[in-house]
Amino acid sequence: MNRNEMWRRFNAQTQPWDMVVVGGGATGVGVAIDAASRGYAVLLLEQSDFGKGTSSRSTKLAHGGVRYLEQGNIGLVMEALKERGLLLENAPHIVHDLAFVVPNYDWWEAPFYGLGLKLYQLLAGKYGFGSSRILSREETLKYLPTLKTEGLRGGAIYYDGQFDDARLLIHMAVTAFEQGATLLNYVRVTGLTKDAQGFIDGVTARDGVTGNEFRAPAKVVINATGAFSDLLRLTAEPTAATMIACSQGVHLVFEASFLQGESAILVPHTSDGRVLFAIPWQGHTLVGTTDTPVAAAALEPVAMEQEIDFLLNTAGQYLRKAPTRDDVLSVFAGIRPLVRATGATSGTVATAALSRDHVVHIDRSGLVTVCGGKWTTYRHMAEDCVDQAATLGQLPESPCTTQHLHIHGFHEAAKQFGPLAVYGSDAPEIRKLIENDALLGQRLYPALAYVQAEVVWAARHEMARTVEDTLARRTRALFLNARAALEMAPTVADLMAEELDWSDSERTKQLDGFREVAQSYLLARRSS
Repeated sequence: MNRNEMWRRFNAQTQPWDMVVVGGGATGVGVAIDAASRGYAVLLLEQSDFGKGTSSRSTKLAHGGVRYLEQGNIGLVMEALKERGLLLENAPHIVHDLAFVVPNYDWWEAPFYGLGLKLYQLLAGKYGFGSSRILSREETLKYLPTLKTEGLRGGAIYYDGQFDDARLLIHMAVTAFEQGATLLNYVRVTGLTKDAQGFIDGVTARDGVTGNEFRAPAKVVINATGAFSDLLRLTAEPTAATMIACSQGVHLVFEASFLQGESAILVPHTSDGRVLFAIPWQGHTLVGTTDTPVAAAALEPVAMEQEIDFLLNTAGQYLRKAPTRDDVLSVFAGIRPLVRATGATSGTVATAALSRDHVVHIDRSGLVTVCGGKWTTYRHMAEDCVDQAATLGQLPESPCTTQHLHIHGFHEAAKQFGPLAVYGSDAPEIRKLIENDALLGQRLYPALAYVQAEVVWAARHEMARTVEDTLARRTRALFLNARAALEMAPTVADLMAEELDWSDSERTKQLDGFREVAQSYLLARRSS
């Protein structure tokens, strides 16, 4: 998958596209996979990099949503649990099971949570990941040796899924490409075109790399821009009622020592009404998340001080060693595009109570918007969206084929590839790069497993265009350790400069841009 091939496909398209998808996150790329696999001509345009927004900033969990049981949303839980199972089947090189322990400090918690988790397991049916059960105090500490012991009575264990969100998304983009879709990152949609009857019949766009502007005619335009959905809808219909309520979620990353072992902690009730997770992730401990209403979406959201304090304080109530600001290796924020209830105003809402169900909405102009939902259910969202878009565009009927479509890189024994396991079937090709040039086998930073060959692979085959693309989403260095990522940046810039033929000034520009972005991932020390 490379940009030259994408443009070749674009220029070879002489008829209107069956579908133009705006947005390169999980939802948009999922739609592209579904539509292309049905035989439709698909063009996807993303203003920045694939997964730049929400889709790279999740809690890294492919889960059904335990807390939605309490809300009574059984349908969403069952849908997500099924999709979780399909994700494991279709991308076993990226998705795996993970044990979660709910620690109990009051007598009533064990039977209460044990019953709920047993229901969670039963709802998964044949897509279950493992059996839930009540744990003794000793068993709980065996799974979570760094848990605070004072007052601990025991716990309950259940199993869910974990994945690398950005890595899965890149492999989904390659899957869409292999199915025949054309996907372009760093291409901003600048407008929507309409026919004589006022129905949308295409988009105008600008290539951020070359500056070239173009028009892409389409039978259907799909708005999959997540938190920015209302902006495109208002372009089509300035009087349209807004649909999106933005909620910010923040995560903190620490060394692995804060959560020794291979199990995660679930705190089912926190002061902000959400659950809190502390999970092992890529040799580190990830703690999150918050649920803070925000007025508008930002492409690079920044964690608020009250969110950071909340996570540190809550984690400190359960971990034997309470984490401090000085322990934070990276902090990242993401925006959830939640769908407002029908008739709700555009004012601040309690986002923790909003449903995570998805919505496919068709405006009077014919713009199809798919929004809401959650990472785990992206495939089902895409199926629903393409079904409706195909009907609207009067396209030939074609059934969905993605339920058992393997994601690019599919490999059932990927663990044999060690640190390269998340690349699945691509791992041997990356190893060949190292065999041909031993320098490419050198680590980019001593404490992180990433090697130089991954940078070359990202630029050649995964459409990485910037230093940030490589350090934030092709690898996860920025999310794991922001200071380490800053130290890696010059080497990454050198490797990408050679691959992408950057001038010295472009290399400098790239480094400056990355350093600016990385500042929001660094947690500043408070002055005493």
